[in-house]
Amino acid sequence: MIAPALKKTLLVIAVLLVAILVFTFSTRSRAIDFNTEVKPIFNKKCISCHGGVKRQGGFSLLFRSEALANTESGKPAIIPGHPDQSDMIRRLTLKDPEERMPYKHEPLTEAEISTLTAWVKQGAVWGDHWAYVPVKEPTVPATAYPGARNGIDHYIYEQLEAASLKPSPEADKATLLRRVSLDLTGMPATEAVAQRFLQSKAPNAYDELVDTLLASPHFGEKWAAVWLDLARYSDTKGYERDAGRNIWRYRDWLIQAFNADKPYDVFLTEQIAGDLLPDPSDEQYIATAFHRNTMTNDEGGTDNEEFRTSAVLDRVNTTWEGVMGTTFACVQCHSHPYDPFTHDEYYKFMAFFNDTRDEDTYEDYPLLRHFTDSMKQELATMVNWATKYSSKEVASQWERFVKTWEPSIHSLTADVLVNSALADTKWLTCRNHAIARLNKVNLQDKTQLLIRYSTGLKDGILCLRLDSATGPIIKKIVLPPTQGWQINRFELPATAGVHPLYLTYSSNSLKEPEASGVTFDWFHFTAPFPGKGQPGYAENEARWWGLLNKGVSSTPIMMDNPADMHRTSQVFERGNWLVKGKTVTPDVPHALNPFPVKAPRNRLGLAMWLTQDDNPLTARTMVNRIWEQFFGSGLAETLEDLGTQGIQPTHRELLDYLSYELMHQYKWSLKKLMREIVLSATYRQDSKTNPQLQEKDPYNKLYARGARVRLSAEQVRDQALCISGLMSATMYGPAVFPFQPDGIWLSPWNGAQWRNATGDNAHRRAIYTYWKRTAPYPSMITFDGALREVCTSRRIRTNTPLQALVTLNDEAYLEMARHLAYRMQQQAGNNVKQQISKGYELAMYKPITETRLAILSKLYQEALQTYQQDKDKTCAIIGEMNEHNNPETAALVVTANAMLNLDELITKN
Repeated sequence: MIAPALKKTLLVIAVLLVAILVFTFSTRSRAIDFNTEVKPIFNKKCISCHGGVKRQGGFSLLFRSEALANTESGKPAIIPGHPDQSDMIRRLTLKDPEERMPYKHEPLTEAEISTLTAWVKQGAVWGDHWAYVPVKEPTVPATAYPGARNGIDHYIYEQLEAASLKPSPEADKATLLRRVSLDLTGMPATEAVAQRFLQSKAPNAYDELVDTLLASPHFGEKWAAVWLDLARYSDTKGYERDAGRNIWRYRDWLIQAFNADKPYDVFLTEQIAGDLLPDPSDEQYIATAFHRNTMTNDEGGTDNEEFRTSAVLDRVNTTWEGVMGTTFACVQCHSHPYDPFTHDEYYKFMAFFNDTRDEDTYEDYPLLRHFTDSMKQELATMVNWATKYSSKEVASQWERFVKTWEPSIHSLTADVLVNSALADTKWLTCRNHAIARLNKVNLQDKTQLLIRYSTGLKDGILCLRLDSATGPIIKKIVLPPTQGWQINRFELPATAGVHPLYLTYSSNSLKEPEASGVTFDWFHFTAPFPGKGQPGYAENEARWWGLLNKGVSSTPIMMDNPADMHRTSQVFERGNWLVKGKTVTPDVPHALNPFPVKAPRNRLGLAMWLTQDDNPLTARTMVNRIWEQFFGSGLAETLEDLGTQGIQPTHRELLDYLSYELMHQYKWSLKKLMREIVLSATYRQDSKTNPQLQEKDPYNKLYARGARVRLSAEQVRDQALCISGLMSATMYGPAVFPFQPDGIWLSPWNGAQWRNATGDNAHRRAIYTYWKRTAPYPSMITFDGALREVCTSRRIRTNTPLQALVTLNDEAYLEMARHLAYRMQQQAGNNVKQQISKGYELAMYKPITETRLAILSKLYQEALQTYQQDKDKTCAIIGEMNEHNNPETAALVVTANAMLNLDELITKN
């Protein structure tokens, strides 16, 4: 007889042996998948020592070619087909801790070693990460889901069925109304739209609601707010001084682009390379401000080239993270530790952006100057005339210069300074007997010089010398005095070639050695205005000159250097911009789709590459971002990283399905994509949970219920404004300054003050609020708004007590509560319970429950008792002496304030 205990032990051993045999034979019989089985082991256990950063022993697992190459031992660590001869497998199984890998870490498990052994035996086949493979047309799964409304639902149901879960029923009409209104427009639907939907019995009522919201002008405001985080948009320049920047027209361009449903490929192209399109419009120039939202350091004493370079690198990193959902910034210093991007490829990609005109100038050059309609007519007349008597290309160059003052030589590029300096490191300033050099000036066919400068002296003499400070003088100029900054022009003799041009300056009026005589902004060497001697020359030349000197507003834009000002690009050794390596030309990483054959090697060609159908990242990234806005989390949670270290998609096939649809069926229409998502049964589910869902899917990764997500910072404010009846309908224009207390916003550099807006501007949508990087609007930051110093792919939502403190105590929210209380009184008469019920209905589109009504009624009665006994508190809560200054209204304000703080109001349920 075998003892029961021994029998049990033998049974356990037998089961374990069977499991080991099953695993062993299964790994032998089936192909090991590199991406899902091998790569995760490498990334977690090996690549920190054997990857892009470190290559201990000369062994790297980043690329197959490196993994199979000879190591420092003189032979490869992996021999495909022969795990018994592969040193990597041997080192994983050794017992000596000094020899075993991973070194000084926990050994791999038996299962992990078996996987790697089988993989090597099968030939050590590498695999491409799913996100780097072009999107293919998928096949929608066939499921027995009777409630499915489109392909999305079949993908979702397939996984629910595998998890033995069922979809939730559809949410009630009021919940759907609020949910889809907030998701598509960022604010509650208007009363007319709401009532039309709630009262409709038509089977397609919800579809009509969605179409109405998609057509709303407020749609663009909501989605522009999302994009502004990616674009690191701000009304200031950043860094310590953080001075103002006039770039709000870019924000307005975004709103209009989303409202017009500009195809996403065109939307990206215009932002990345609008200036390089044929005959670019003002709107296409403004679109390029996407990459002029980079910070500019106006602090005196900074190195302008350092911060110009910083801006260029930021454009590279933003393009990858924001547009392609991929971490690329680390490749600045070394090859990517986990993904197939090499150090050299970072700088080849940087070369697309490194030849732009901006140079960390104080004025944010290059700028698009904004003309009035009459000025535009003058410009068109001039351009037509110049085209007639020269060529379209020449006329376009003169048009571009009058609109942008580019290409000019910015004075901050001057060097070899004697008795001169870069004032505040931004402008060339000359004292008496000054010398400064402009290096490599193309003087070929340039017989006119335009200078923007400022001087109060009448006898300042500027000499232009060729090749050295004592070289031949080609022009001696007596600089006329100016009223502030002014542009003047001077004739030059014909001079051939490219030369270092030395500027010497003197003035008999300068008696003090440290006194400054003149400050230069920029120099422009050009040919004379075309068509001289032709009818209308004088009139059109005067027209051009008049427009050139107009004082108009402007927007920072992107422009490339002309050929004679080309800037070369080099690899930065270990990411240090001061240590230049080999010269590189524009190119894209070899691991992704090839660069289009006929595309130019500039930002326009880059945009073409990004928006090709075979680019594996662009469509996936945008689909993932839109899904995150609707459901609170992307199909791949890490919006910023679709690479091998990012969180794997919950529904990869669904992500690819929607990405393919976006490119091929919807022709890059984001509205069509959004419509498909919000019409799905998946989106329309009730958000209630139950014990089964909490146990099997606590974070709703399988989408067996509707999303429950706290509103964004913008939505919290906008919703409160709408419910209170204060929301302004005004769209577009310069940023506004809604209420905030004194002392929060300090600008010691320029003394600028936050002056609280009045009237309509105090109640504009949150997207129009002035955004200062070093002092963002407090309530926005409390609700996790982005600082926007760099690209922010996704906001991390919190629920700190500070949020309730804001909405309960911020004067802006108290004002909204007051007006909600007035609205409740106006629409519900004198009955308190009816007033409270009406307020809840205004907020949630449905009647209040008895439980909630009882709680809010109790709050009202307690507040009423307080205010009946204290006139000062009554006056404080109302804020002024008017017809509302009474205990009853004050108590209702407290109730309205609490109502605006209800969890179901702050949350999208």
